[in-house]
Amino acid sequence: MRNTGLVIDPKQELAAYLNLARDYFELGKPRVVLVMLICAAVGMALAVPGLPDIWLAITGLVGIGLAAMGAAAFNHLLDRRLDKLMLRTSRRPVAEGRIGDWQAAAYACLLSLAGLGLLWSEVNPLTAILTASALLGYAVIYTAFLKHATPQNITIGGLAGASPPLLGWTAMTGQLSPDALLLVLIIFAWTPPHFWALAIHKREEYAAAGVPMLPVTHGNSFTRLQLWLYGWLTVAATLLPFATGMSGWVYLLGVIGLNGRFMYWNWKVWRGDDPKTPLGAFWFSIRYIMYLFGWLLLDHYLALMG
Repeated sequence: MRNTGLVIDPKQELAAYLNLARDYFELGKPRVVLVMLICAAVGMALAVPGLPDIWLAITGLVGIGLAAMGAAAFNHLLDRRLDKLMLRTSRRPVAEGRIGDWQAAAYACLLSLAGLGLLWSEVNPLTAILTASALLGYAVIYTAFLKHATPQNITIGGLAGASPPLLGWTAMTGQLSPDALLLVLIIFAWTPPHFWALAIHKREEYAAAGVPMLPVTHGNSFTRLQLWLYGWLTVAATLLPFATGMSGWVYLLGVIGLNGRFMYWNWKVWRGDDPKTPLGAFWFSIRYIMYLFGWLLLDHYLALMG
């Protein structure tokens, strides 16, 4: 009997599966989630004297990570039409149709429920509730509504993105703390100058897509001024850990030097002389928040050793 079926190359089939797996992994925005998990881990470390409970820290980070990836997948799904219109997002898997809408929705729900279930059962209900609130804030309030409704979208919606250190803190302690809320305040103040730098760089793309980002609605000059002012608000927020006794002189000296570099970049953006500066400021702002938490950790453990 003659075989009329198509011969499938095993290597091609394996490559197709790997590409699909890579697309699903990309749905979760792993690089963004990694930064969130670092911030959550810092919250865990600062919440307790000595080293955090390893098993609790691992389960907490896995749960927060799964929920964050679920929120990111919802973002891909809800923004699929917008993503098609912007160069930097046009190759995303849902936007290009490599993953269907229903598949993306099911994947987002699976990750979110798995993460929240793990936090509820193995960490504590408070962390699960706060994580669910952050998920809804990012995936629904910011992505589905604020992003398209107001140029202050990133300012208001930034609260959800500022939650990781609080989630890490409550994962360890099971309760809210003023020090944990102070960490949230730092990220909340840092988010507008961080994101507006990118928005200035991508202004034409946002304008073409009809997204009312601040540079689109109020112009680059106004946005540069707001970035400069919010930069100073960030500086003020980062001095509060020392002022409240949460951290000591090691952190203060480190953050003063760090803030000097941060405001230098913001000043360059405010001047508006070089069109490449906003993107440089954006990338430095990511390193800035990582270095800042590094100084907090160093100060915390040096104080314990002393």
